[in-house]
Amino acid sequence: MEETLRSGKAPKSPAEHKTSAMSVFNELRLEGKLCDAVVKASGVEFRVHRVILCGCSSYFRALFTSDWCDTQMAVYSFPGVSPEVMRLIVEYAYTCAVPVTPDNVERLLAAADHFNVMGVVRECCRFLEGQLSPDNCIGVYKFASLYFCPELRQRAYLFILHHFEEVVRSSDEFLELEALQLCDIIEKDHLNIKRESVAFEAVLRWIAHAPSGRKRHISLLLSKVRLALMDTNYFMNNVKNNEMVKHSEECKPIIINTLKSIYHLTTNETRGSDFQNPLTRPRLPYSVLLAIGGWSGSSPTNGIEAYDGLTDHWLNVTVEEESPRAYHGAAYLDGFVYCIGGFDGEEYFSSVRKLNPVTRTWHQAAPMHSRRCYVSVAVLEGLLYAMGGFDGYVRLDSAEQYDPEANQWTVVSSMHERRSDASATTLRGKVYWRDGRWLRARPLNWCSTLVLSQVGGFDRANRLQNAEAYNPLTDSWRAVPTMFNPRSNFGIEVMDDLLFVVGGFNGLYTTFNAEYYDQKTDKWYKAHNMGIFRSALSCCVVPGLPNVHEYVVPRDTLQSPRKKLKLSTSHCMLSM
Repeated sequence: MEETLRSGKAPKSPAEHKTSAMSVFNELRLEGKLCDAVVKASGVEFRVHRVILCGCSSYFRALFTSDWCDTQMAVYSFPGVSPEVMRLIVEYAYTCAVPVTPDNVERLLAAADHFNVMGVVRECCRFLEGQLSPDNCIGVYKFASLYFCPELRQRAYLFILHHFEEVVRSSDEFLELEALQLCDIIEKDHLNIKRESVAFEAVLRWIAHAPSGRKRHISLLLSKVRLALMDTNYFMNNVKNNEMVKHSEECKPIIINTLKSIYHLTTNETRGSDFQNPLTRPRLPYSVLLAIGGWSGSSPTNGIEAYDGLTDHWLNVTVEEESPRAYHGAAYLDGFVYCIGGFDGEEYFSSVRKLNPVTRTWHQAAPMHSRRCYVSVAVLEGLLYAMGGFDGYVRLDSAEQYDPEANQWTVVSSMHERRSDASATTLRGKVYWRDGRWLRARPLNWCSTLVLSQVGGFDRANRLQNAEAYNPLTDSWRAVPTMFNPRSNFGIEVMDDLLFVVGGFNGLYTTFNAEYYDQKTDKWYKAHNMGIFRSALSCCVVPGLPNVHEYVVPRDTLQSPRKKLKLSTSHCMLSM
């Protein structure tokens, strides 16, 4: 210690000391010095220090410390393990690092599981999670089940549910599912499908792969499809008249019960039991729309409401610890909802707060260089952009870029004009902004036609309810039908290819109503009202939440009439 102090060097931390010691042990291993055991795989020998392997594996600890273990140099053979995998296991014991690749991950995880080297198991699981795709997710799920990797198993299972339509379309593994496995998938509330017909057609595709042995499962599988949520014409023409269904005695009561349920729904004779009935129970949405903060009454609010498009319900999900703010920007990026800038009636904010929607906790992020309310926010290539706004004195032409990995804002080139009260979107790798309200465009490979819309606003005389749509492919604007309500300072976002506008000021008072525009029908539809009257709010869409049930009305307690839900289902989910 005295030598360290005299040299002016800081003492090593425990982690640094451990790393240094392990480095020395690894050098001794490579030199074959002080080794007291040999592990042998398919004839290839690896000289090791028993104490080091004991440190990373309870298997080796039990092996090397048993009463019958030879205290002298001993050779332990593992004929079922390849030399390459054994080398990686040994190297991990000394270095705490392992190169996982598509070629070695299955063999490496199997060996790590056998030797109980949990660090390698975790690295393999992390790698497989990053490789999940519609083509391999079922295989990963089965593999994780075989080796009892519960977290990877759950991630793979959620991936199957969230990407079910792609899995059915492109995965050969889907066709190899067992009947009970397919039942388990299609009966889940979390199954992400735009139409219930997708689940039925998945059943038909699975049966067609081996019809002689699978036709007998039609009634079991059909009972798991939410048949009463289908378009009535589709049900009558494609399900009721299906040859397998017609010739199955077990399917007849399912069809009769479905017809009764459809009758109750279409005649508005909804009962509370409809939402416990597997034929009519709404599934959980893949995405939820969050309405965050805003101006309510004479003060800002910290209220957060989540909208469930499958039941047309709002649920208050406010995290009370957060301070109120209005005139802010909001965006979802890498698992966090960011609230940027804003105003609370006294202070103009440069601060940035981020919400973890899984743990429902708020965290502080690095502040911007400038205070900004009426700020425009966009996400591009993993970075957040905050543009323009008002700092309490002047409108701004400056812009900043936020890197979430570095937790740092960087000033970027200024805009040509000072502006606030604008909205921004991304298109073809560029950020666009405009005075008024724009919808956030999806990436081009997500939808065939990309359209930007300008909706509502204020023309210095009146709040507007008209809207225009811009097609960048033809460089042209066209008028779209007017909204039900004029409004400015409202929240706007796209969810499930529908344009939602929420809250705002109608010229007389702050409103809590919501509506959405469906480009396919070229019509506006009323959505359920929020619970909070507010303007100057921000909206964002959060996809793929593992705890989405916390953001929607519980399916077992839904009791509301289905009239509005029926409209929402027919246009949002069944006609896409």
